[in-house]
Amino acid sequence: MNNERSIDDLIRKFNEENLKRDIDRRSFLSGAGKIAGFSLALAMAQSLGVGNLKVDAAPKFSKYPFTLGVASGDPLSDSVVLWTRLAPDPLNGGGMPNHAVPVKWELAADEHFRKVVKHGTEIAVPELAHSVHVEAEGLMPDTIYYYRFKSGNELSPIGKTKTLPPAGAKVSGLSFAFASCQQYEHGFFTAYQHMAKENLDFVIHLGDYIYEYGPNEYISPSGNVRHHSGPEIISLEDYRNRHAQYKSDQYLREAHAAFPWVVTWDDHEVENNYAAGIPEKGQSAEAFIKRRAAAYQAYYEHMPLRLSSMPNGDGMQLYREFSYGSLASFLVLDSRQYRDDQANGDGSKPHTPESLEPARTLLGNEQEQWVESNLASSNAHWNVLAQQVFFAQRNFGTSASPKFSMDAWDGYPAARQRLADFAASNNIGNLIVLTGDVHASWASNILTDYNDPNAKLIGAEFVGTSITSGGNGSDVRADTEKTLAENPHIKFFNNYRGYVRCQVTPEQWRADYRVLPFVTEPGADVSTRASFVFEKDQAGLKQVSASAVPQGAGISSEVEEDRHHAHSRAHEKQLKKKREKVLH
Repeated sequence: MNNERSIDDLIRKFNEENLKRDIDRRSFLSGAGKIAGFSLALAMAQSLGVGNLKVDAAPKFSKYPFTLGVASGDPLSDSVVLWTRLAPDPLNGGGMPNHAVPVKWELAADEHFRKVVKHGTEIAVPELAHSVHVEAEGLMPDTIYYYRFKSGNELSPIGKTKTLPPAGAKVSGLSFAFASCQQYEHGFFTAYQHMAKENLDFVIHLGDYIYEYGPNEYISPSGNVRHHSGPEIISLEDYRNRHAQYKSDQYLREAHAAFPWVVTWDDHEVENNYAAGIPEKGQSAEAFIKRRAAAYQAYYEHMPLRLSSMPNGDGMQLYREFSYGSLASFLVLDSRQYRDDQANGDGSKPHTPESLEPARTLLGNEQEQWVESNLASSNAHWNVLAQQVFFAQRNFGTSASPKFSMDAWDGYPAARQRLADFAASNNIGNLIVLTGDVHASWASNILTDYNDPNAKLIGAEFVGTSITSGGNGSDVRADTEKTLAENPHIKFFNNYRGYVRCQVTPEQWRADYRVLPFVTEPGADVSTRASFVFEKDQAGLKQVSASAVPQGAGISSEVEEDRHHAHSRAHEKQLKKKREKVLH
């Protein structure tokens, strides 16, 4: 390619050629991926002293540029990703000039940076929102490091990170937390304030990092206490601004700075309940694919992800594996990008021939095969699926008239059965599934047949509640007793907000459900509502502790369907706004 052609010209040409005509999903995302890849290639070329990319060697900022903090992620035994983004005006496009800026970074063995072990310079380019993804390599395993960035005369906050033990190494223990679902309007991120003070090796985020709705479209039962800036997000700048608003929260930034994070998405990073290239409602396929491409790029720009996860071709590579010594193999899944459309019009429905179709897939055939291959070759004490939607069977109806979530694994029962049968045939009894999405805490035994109480037990699922989504919550809901009675393999439910802390040894997996009594005001205390252990002894989940939550509501009138109704009402508000816009 001619070096005199700027990245701006390339993007302009791409837009002129594609955005004015109908295009299919593959060609659009392929072109978008080439643009993204080319922009990064230019940046890397400039860092090596070649190319003609305009770089401001001595940047000056009108305001502090590290407003979104720092983060680290995707830890390996010898490397970790260090992230930041220059954004002096974070809620209005970032406030950076339309040229590249050098960003220096340091990694040290001490928090005072007297023992700097790695350093370098990255080029932050406007095509990636002036974000920086440093893949710091050549590090010691199982080691704590501190890092920071500098651009111009401005210094970032200091972050703390940690590498993993070597693959296969004998490891006596692991402590980590997982979280999901942080609707900014529904409450304060107090859970992250407490999480940042925990003694953890890393954090896993299971999706719904942002929400796409405009102000007061999606309203929690306890009322919205903060407001999204700007309407429903559609464009790349919209998604960038929304990510920036979420990272404007002090406690979220503190949790990112305290530990390395392993992230995956669910639906709201793009749009509620989308499936692969299929929107939820009301958009053309072409419009949705453009929206999805924008959302994927913004997600990459704001997460501590490796170059291998940069949007490219017809999507974004997000499923990946992390080994914590010989203790645990973590398979991080992507249950949105490759799934078949939800059966039966989505929602909670009885099964039909459509939902029971044997070929239906939630992960896509390639990812399914990848999961099976990793499970078959694993020698770890624990095999972990870090994923998004409820895995175990969950009947919200009755035995005579059952109802299942068409968005969860229940809507893809053949795919779940393939995985369960594979685990059983390979004598895998150490499967741990970590789940988000449903804004409540659950704990369940995983069986090969949920309709047979004597079926083989292959593992346990720990479902974490939301950080804020759904508002204050309660200890139980109006439908809790009925749901647990219909699903005897489910051993626990709780409806407060919070996160799950896991403490793992070769013999035992322990999950502590850390919850808050309220999120509509700052300052809530955290407590452990219940702790469960799983020990690979075919005895299943065992509750080892439980306590009341001070100041928390005991029971609410809510039921599972209320969450779906709230999303439907939000969508109706969006349609009304669009109609009014057309009329005016």
